[in-house]
Amino acid sequence: MGPRHQSAESRGADRSYVKMPSFLLLEALCLFLFAGVPPSLPLQEVHVSQETIGKISAASKMMWCSAAVDILFLIDGSHSVGKGSFERSKHFAITVCDALDINLRKVRVGAVQFSSAPRLEFPLDAFSTQQEVKAKIKGMVFKGGRTETGHALKYLLRKGFPGGRNASVPQVLVIVTDGRSQGHVALPAKQLKQRGVAVFAVGVRFPRWEELHTLASEPWEQHILMAEQVEDAANGLFSTLSGSAICTITSPECKVQPHPCQRKTLETVRELAGHAPCWRGSRGTDAMLAALCPFSSWKRVFLTHPATCHRTICPGPCDSQPCQNGGTCVPEGLDRYHCLCPPAFGGEADCAPKLSLECRVDVLFLLAGSAGTTPEGFLRAKAFVKRFAQAALGEDSRARIGVARYAAELALAVPVGEYQDVPDLVRSLDAVPFGGGGGATLTGSALRQAAERGFGSAARTGQDRPRRAVVLMTEARSQDEVAGPARFARARELLLLGVGSEAVRAELEEITGSPERVMVYTGPQDLFSQIPKLHGKLCSRQRPGCQAQSLDLVFMLDASASVGPENFAQMQSFVRSCALQFDVNPDVTQIGLVVYGGRVQTAFRLDTHLTRAAVLRAMSQAPYLGGAGSTGMALLHIYDKVMVVHKGARPGVPKAVVVVTGGSGAEDAAVPAQKLRDNGVSVLVVGVGPVLTEALRRLAGPRDSLIHVAAYEDLRHHQDMLMEWICQEAKRPVNPCRPSPCLNKGTCVLHDGSYRCECRAGGEGPHCERRTLRGDAPRIRGSSPEPAGEQQPSQLLPRRPGPPGR
Repeated sequence: MGPRHQSAESRGADRSYVKMPSFLLLEALCLFLFAGVPPSLPLQEVHVSQETIGKISAASKMMWCSAAVDILFLIDGSHSVGKGSFERSKHFAITVCDALDINLRKVRVGAVQFSSAPRLEFPLDAFSTQQEVKAKIKGMVFKGGRTETGHALKYLLRKGFPGGRNASVPQVLVIVTDGRSQGHVALPAKQLKQRGVAVFAVGVRFPRWEELHTLASEPWEQHILMAEQVEDAANGLFSTLSGSAICTITSPECKVQPHPCQRKTLETVRELAGHAPCWRGSRGTDAMLAALCPFSSWKRVFLTHPATCHRTICPGPCDSQPCQNGGTCVPEGLDRYHCLCPPAFGGEADCAPKLSLECRVDVLFLLAGSAGTTPEGFLRAKAFVKRFAQAALGEDSRARIGVARYAAELALAVPVGEYQDVPDLVRSLDAVPFGGGGGATLTGSALRQAAERGFGSAARTGQDRPRRAVVLMTEARSQDEVAGPARFARARELLLLGVGSEAVRAELEEITGSPERVMVYTGPQDLFSQIPKLHGKLCSRQRPGCQAQSLDLVFMLDASASVGPENFAQMQSFVRSCALQFDVNPDVTQIGLVVYGGRVQTAFRLDTHLTRAAVLRAMSQAPYLGGAGSTGMALLHIYDKVMVVHKGARPGVPKAVVVVTGGSGAEDAAVPAQKLRDNGVSVLVVGVGPVLTEALRRLAGPRDSLIHVAAYEDLRHHQDMLMEWICQEAKRPVNPCRPSPCLNKGTCVLHDGSYRCECRAGGEGPHCERRTLRGDAPRIRGSSPEPAGEQQPSQLLPRRPGPPGR
């Protein structure tokens, strides 16, 4: 009995089973039935802001595909999809058709429904209008049956695209399925793709993503979509078609961008739920064995898969930040918005006071439309002109506007003064064509033509003629010479203003003759913020300043690491704007530049550049040094090697140093600054930063020669204050012996309103510049400086002070 019992027990153990209590069985059944997830939960999510999701949805409504292409929908009508998801599949197909130019010469659309067997709903050549195709898709009846995706693909391999054009045009297959085929799909899908068919796999219900990958063309991330999110899926499909040149989406400002997204798979998993008493036995015996047996439950869970989704984004109406003075922009549809304004601006459009041009001015906007200009750039320029007209032309405005487009030739699109009514002017601007972006960018030729005939219909003579201005808007460098035509235009009393990107800043400055007449924008949103600046420049008149006053002026720029290259560039722009106020030549104003950081460097001496244009170019090329800077060392460098006669300084001419610094390294600067002042050189400090340091206050000296600027980008707002200080210093009395013009340890002596140099042994000449072997040197009256050899800094200091003076 023993061996037989053991054998029977062993055989029973091989066929053991678990007998669960009835309440545990009910619990497991409920877990299986009710652990599902509502099908409305999105199974593909693009991880972007709600604002971007809105832009994706808006872009899907703006798309339009008009090309010769055959598009066939292969729609899953099996029981695993269900009638509800089948209706959503139809809705997706209809949404796609809304963006297709359906006719027999352009886009053809057909549909096949498949389940156990494929069924042709209508061929590609059956209908020639969008309405007919949409109506036929809407009337499709759910079949039911097995999911035989492989059979449907083989059907297309045998029959081709029914009613199609036999691969003479691009073929696009859009498979809408849950990816749960009951047959093999890999081989027929591969063969279709090898024939050049672009395959999109669009999931419905709870799709099996692995099968969608097998069906779709590569790159998979651009060919796998989710029909449950209709607008997102339509956007993704057309984004891919536009990138592969099958269709061209006619929205030049819209861009296809990659976004992180997440795909989810609904899976049934088995989990250990616990242990319960169970009994084991075998047939033919009365033996029963009690034990604790494990039991499991089945749950439906989401498994996530990170991916990248490519979607088209179109700029929204609030992207340009039209609401000013703290107003909040609220979009209203695709191209409209309204502003929630602060109380002080509640009655104004865009929360900004009306910028009505009160001056009499005729303005010709010159828009680049050449091969170097993008369609988006041209549209932005037109939008800028329209918005400027709406803001600046009021009922009492005495300004008139015209528009010309140029490439190789100038085309006058809207003559100056033709439209007095703003809505009529805006409508005429809408009609100005881009011109296709063809031809070279001949800005110089366009400027000359604008000066000759741009104001023909609005020309007046004498005192009755208003100010005339040309506003050049371009993002492309000119392919012809611009300096001569710009001088020609300015000689005809035209005010030249430039609006463009950073890439053309230098050229615009050359054309307009001043950085102050150039408005540079960093992006589309920044462009419209230039409108108030343009308004101010059109009506402002340049003050004469002190251009005719003789002056030796040195700018000293902090180029240390504490400033940084971007802020140093702001300094360069600031001093260039200041330099434009002076008549630079050897008889009037001389300008020099010193930069300091880890070392001190003379960028150019006072006598290096003899014209204003040369000074401006050299200022733009000044090096950024980095390192730890010492303001005191830089001032001593100017004292010894810059503000001296043999380096270009002129006796009897006012001298000034303008220090532009962030304040770091100024602790040792007070004594060198005072040494310069004692030697007849005025020193002004422009301190930049939120807090004014005590070191800068000491550097400013007893006359408090200090301008405090909160941030580098605010430097331009303090130019008038700096010019006022320089002009005052240029008019102060001058002691021609400070700094001493005498070399080789000669002594400067004031004499009859001028000076003379008393030379020591071994020196002769007006400034003791020549060495001799004679013991006694002549005393000669000073005159204009002559070239002299290099001397040590210590030799240039006066041995005894002259009479009281400056």
